[in-house]
Amino acid sequence: MIEGRLDQHSATFAAGHQAVCLFVNDDGSAPVLKILADCGVSFIAMRCAGFDKIDVEAAESLGISVARVPTYSPHSIAEHAISLMMCLNRRLHHAHMRMHQWDYSLSGLVGFELHGKTVGVVGTGAIGSALCAVLKGFGCLVLAHDLKPSAHCQGMGVEYVSLEELLQRSDVVSLHCPLLPSTKHMISAQRLALMKPGAMLINCSRGGLVDTLALIEALESGHIGAAGLDVYEREGPLFFANLGEMELNERMQSWDRNFQILKSFPNVLITPHSAFLTQEALQSIAQTTIVNLTEFQLGQSLSYQVCPCPEAGVPFIPAGQH
Repeated sequence: MIEGRLDQHSATFAAGHQAVCLFVNDDGSAPVLKILADCGVSFIAMRCAGFDKIDVEAAESLGISVARVPTYSPHSIAEHAISLMMCLNRRLHHAHMRMHQWDYSLSGLVGFELHGKTVGVVGTGAIGSALCAVLKGFGCLVLAHDLKPSAHCQGMGVEYVSLEELLQRSDVVSLHCPLLPSTKHMISAQRLALMKPGAMLINCSRGGLVDTLALIEALESGHIGAAGLDVYEREGPLFFANLGEMELNERMQSWDRNFQILKSFPNVLITPHSAFLTQEALQSIAQTTIVNLTEFQLGQSLSYQVCPCPEAGVPFIPAGQH
């Protein structure tokens, strides 16, 4: 096991190994993959669902197969999204801090009932579907947008609409879709402007889905009432490390002005890409990763392989993994 992320400097540690196991923010760009291939690596086992940091087309050209963990306890992430909603809505983080300051006043802690509110879920795969079920239990009107509507969600009474209609009607919008060229900054300034004044935005999917500068402007203007983020589009140098233990010069190399601005808002709650972090999810990730490595070792067909689409040149997920 190698501490630290995969990059052009650490890739040479893979010399003499046929496979490497990567996580969500490891650098899988073409230059790094070339180093891995030169070291003899022919298989990448991603211990996560996302693969947007992997140049899958370059991997194939270098003879490197890529497999992922397509789903691991989607309830973990769905429940985290609910946690962000409830904490922001009822100002739990502010109430907690006040208690430590001997401030037991109620001013500024007024929230709203989630029951009866309209919540829009963008992406109804395993995680989005699990979230829809929880929201229906709260008594919410649930809208959804997905290129492939889920029969399961429709059976729960979820209404599928266009993304624009979802943004216009929802009190809360929660993102649960992959980061692809077609979804990069899908929540843009124009789409943020479509949202209800004071609406809440939740993102437990991929940071690149949201235009950070546009979100900052929407928060500053008051148009967006709150944002709960478990991801950030430039989280790579920040998350999964304790920067507080670093020397100042080293820490400043990871300084991100926009991230600091986001953190400063009292109506923004950020967690360090930890929505997946439950005992059940970790066990599932380990089990599927072992399956992927075993199939590779035995020369079997990879059940959870990610391949480049021959027509569009972008990754696609084989049938059965949606």
